[in-house]
Amino acid sequence: MSYFVTGGTGFIGRFLVERLLRREGTIYVLVRQSSLHKVDALREKLGVADQHRIIAIVGDLAEDGLGIEAEDMERLSGQVTHFFHLAAVYDLEADAEQQEIANIVGTRNALAAGHAMEAGCFHLVSSIAAAGLFKGTFTEDMFEEAKGLDHPYFRTKHESEGMVRSECTIPYRIYRPGMVVGHSETGEIDKIDGPYYTFKFIQKLRSIFPQWVPLAGLEGGRMNIVPVDYVSAALDHLAHKDGLDGRCFHLTDPKPHKVGEVLNIFARAAHAPQFGMRVDARMFGIIPPMVRSTVASLPPVRRISDVLLKQAGIPRSILKFVNYPTKFDCRDTLRELAGSGISCPPLESYAAPVWDYWERKLDPDLYVDRSLAGVVAGRNVVVTGASSGIGKATALMLAEAGARVMIVARTAEKLEETAAEIEAAGGDAFIYTCDVSDLEDCDRLVEAVLKDHGHVDVLVNNAGRSIRRSISLSYDRFHDFERTMQLNYFGCLRLTMGFLPMMEKRRFGHIVNISSIGVLTNAPRFSAYVASKAALDAFSRCAAAEFSDQQIAFTSINMPLVRTPMIGPTKIYDNVPTLSPEEAAELVAEALVYKRKRIATKLGLFGAGLYVVAPKATEIIMNTSYRMFPDSAAAKGRKGEQAEPSMEQVAFSAIMRGVYL
Repeated sequence: MSYFVTGGTGFIGRFLVERLLRREGTIYVLVRQSSLHKVDALREKLGVADQHRIIAIVGDLAEDGLGIEAEDMERLSGQVTHFFHLAAVYDLEADAEQQEIANIVGTRNALAAGHAMEAGCFHLVSSIAAAGLFKGTFTEDMFEEAKGLDHPYFRTKHESEGMVRSECTIPYRIYRPGMVVGHSETGEIDKIDGPYYTFKFIQKLRSIFPQWVPLAGLEGGRMNIVPVDYVSAALDHLAHKDGLDGRCFHLTDPKPHKVGEVLNIFARAAHAPQFGMRVDARMFGIIPPMVRSTVASLPPVRRISDVLLKQAGIPRSILKFVNYPTKFDCRDTLRELAGSGISCPPLESYAAPVWDYWERKLDPDLYVDRSLAGVVAGRNVVVTGASSGIGKATALMLAEAGARVMIVARTAEKLEETAAEIEAAGGDAFIYTCDVSDLEDCDRLVEAVLKDHGHVDVLVNNAGRSIRRSISLSYDRFHDFERTMQLNYFGCLRLTMGFLPMMEKRRFGHIVNISSIGVLTNAPRFSAYVASKAALDAFSRCAAAEFSDQQIAFTSINMPLVRTPMIGPTKIYDNVPTLSPEEAAELVAEALVYKRKRIATKLGLFGAGLYVVAPKATEIIMNTSYRMFPDSAAAKGRKGEQAEPSMEQVAFSAIMRGVYL
């Protein structure tokens, strides 16, 4: 007994070949000349030492008679007991031309080859897509009743099956698998398709919400999902059973789940939150199609939905199948499989290995360069305030990652120390002195950098000043507010607007603004500082909206308290939790790698959220800190040592970790 298999090195084909190896006979596998190595890999994977058990036949699905050489065809003639045609496109996202060639032309050529070989039986692995979008139950003896075949995938699957039914002159059998996923024990699969498109969405929800949080979602039609080992085992058994010629078999789950249930099953496998409330997507049918189409085609709606779908990893074309209307009757198949020990396992029993295999082997993020070097290597990066603290740590980190760093500060001597450290580590550093609070000096800096380097890819607005002084002590110090705003807002704004034109021209750039957690928590005694950073945050949000389609990103980092020279005068900070400059630089790296709109600590975000829902309670909490932590001697215009913190102050500062007090 011999077998001829098209698509034998493909996903379903590999598992079918493994099953056929348990029987006597030679397995001939169709493969392109350029893919002969795949047959070698298949032998190795299946542990086949005897090359005569699996023999490669060079050919091409798109050529007449599969492009098989006359010598090979003569050798195969009269020798093939079972001809399995699996090679096809099983992908809703493939273009129409590709599906036409693979599914229709390929099947026509496979039929011709089967006839030429005088094969004993032609086995077509079709798909439930051959039913189109039939509303109701589709039985195994139905074919012409298929509806909704406009999509090229459905149409080509239906036409290829119809071709076998009408043109095949040798015995044939047809199989319609459901949505084939990984092996029920190992989870093994080689592509992302069908339910896998929802996995990135589930993963993102897991990163945002605790597992116990119930979510609201959509409910849709049934998703008929089957594991590949069930499909291959059923194929093998049905192909060798007598008396089944001319019949069609649904290799489907007899008890399929709806869309929302499938999401919850995989969410449990991923330890992600589940959808406790699911709204039936069919209810949107009450909205007239013209209205739905008009709203969906509006440019802002289209762009927002494109971004959300891209982030979730869901192709837009999949959405039309949320309300999949067809139920597949597989009773004939189950009757023929009875007593064989072959049955479709419930999705709940194998969702975990399927999820695990995807997350370890197929998650697209595994193959995305998320390293800092992958983002900044060879890029021109300007870092202000680079002579110490966060700026210096950031410059050293970026240079180590391969960036060409333009370090900026007022004092050349300190910049030279930073540059020396960078160059000693093999990096590139370029020194520029500038007083960022002087707008003319900012213009001079922009001109010099652009003249020397042509453009700037990344600007890190780090230079700034902080004043910790209560408003009651500032009545005669209005200049504190002016000076803080001049440096923290106007200076950063001047540099940003100086470098933006070239970024806009090149359609590439990233502005990272070092803001403050105080903007989120409304820290008392920091009214001048927080107001200046809040202004910069507001500008960034507005600018981001204008440059969103220009590939220019804006990130605000609501930095918690960092142990830098800027907080040195406030001695009470010697006894409160702070970040190191290097830890702060890691937040800058996160901004550059992931291009987030905002980076903040959970406590900072909680403070902002609490202010929205309970502003008075937030005010009381911050007033407590205001009374608990007095103004420093310097803020009062006196010299003197700061008293040792009380146990109450230490405890409060631990709770308010990173918050300006």
